[in-house]
Amino acid sequence: MQIEQTDLAGVLVITPDRHGDERGFFSESWNRRSLAEAGVQMPEFVQDNHSLSHQAGTLRGLHYQAPPHAQGKLVRCGRGRLFDVAVDARLGSPTYGNWVGVELSFQNGRQLWIPPGFLHGFVTREPDTEVVYKCTAHYDRASDGAVRWDSLGIDWNVAEPVLSGKDRDAPAFADWTTPFRFEGTA
Repeated sequence: MQIEQTDLAGVLVITPDRHGDERGFFSESWNRRSLAEAGVQMPEFVQDNHSLSHQAGTLRGLHYQAPPHAQGKLVRCGRGRLFDVAVDARLGSPTYGNWVGVELSFQNGRQLWIPPGFLHGFVTREPDTEVVYKCTAHYDRASDGAVRWDSLGIDWNVAEPVLSGKDRDAPAFADWTTPFRFEGTA
């Protein structure tokens, strides 16, 4: 297993080992013990989500759940390819408003760990892209929110993304009041 730190403290790129032969491959996409042995302590996951985007250029985000239902997410690509983004939304953080983006694909097997307190979004690069992610909190409609996808200077590399009404109408980051607070080191 390969674990890479990103420019945002606490946000990790995790690439599980793949064992392949002429039949295909096998990979442990999640193993708490292996991560702990590598020095990474993950919280308990309580929900798995799976999304399918038919069109390349489908952009979902930037999403969050406010405390006390804030979610951490371990995101991977089940099929296709996407650009996955985490934005530090913790007021008082030295990296508040900064973002990191990582290509996740079926081929590269990479995963992105996004702790609570970060916005999350992605854009698909191929048709019929599937995204699978583990969450540390259950979905809570009253805590659900979004920040406008194009308000942070993120290079999504898509001219006219396919958006939901929620994402199209979300407030810009500068006009949004974050519910998250930085509490020291990540």
